[in-house]
Amino acid sequence: MSRQNDKNNRGRKKADDTIMNDDIRINELRVLGDDGEQFGILSRDEAMQIAEEKGLDLVLMSPDAKPPVAKIMDYSKYKYELEKKKKEAKKNQKIIEVKEVKFSCKIAENDIAYKVKHAREFLEKGKHVKLRVFLRGREMANPEWGVDVLNRVWPMLEDVGNLESRPHQEGRYINMYVTPLKK
Repeated sequence: MSRQNDKNNRGRKKADDTIMNDDIRINELRVLGDDGEQFGILSRDEAMQIAEEKGLDLVLMSPDAKPPVAKIMDYSKYKYELEKKKKEAKKNQKIIEVKEVKFSCKIAENDIAYKVKHAREFLEKGKHVKLRVFLRGREMANPEWGVDVLNRVWPMLEDVGNLESRPHQEGRYINMYVTPLKK
């Protein structure tokens, strides 16, 4: 390797910022074994020798402790286990889907009933529903009209949902959130 490449590689850090093996610059470390064994406070060279004998890595776990704590472990296996745990946690996450139902201030009763039917279906499937009334032109001067529409809609959804937030204005919209009832 040329001298220039060596200089470039020395300054780089790993993606996960883990300090291990020859990158550890601290002279005295509290060393733990991979099986929970405690080696006590050792010099860096002694700890490296033990790690090499076992065919494992010396990883600095908590550099801010007095003295810093290092662990002898198979680092690639450790990273693999962490990734596996992350994937498992992500798999068990519940994703909340929010459906949106839009109304206007001058909506007819049969149109309200039709849109409420869709909102009920969403709530019965366990989805959250965002009810919105869009205010056009002069309707912006009377946002209470939008609130009135949502107040007419809420009694039709009471038996299948919980009112998460009362009708409130956000820009040109009057919004109301409804969540499904807990089973």
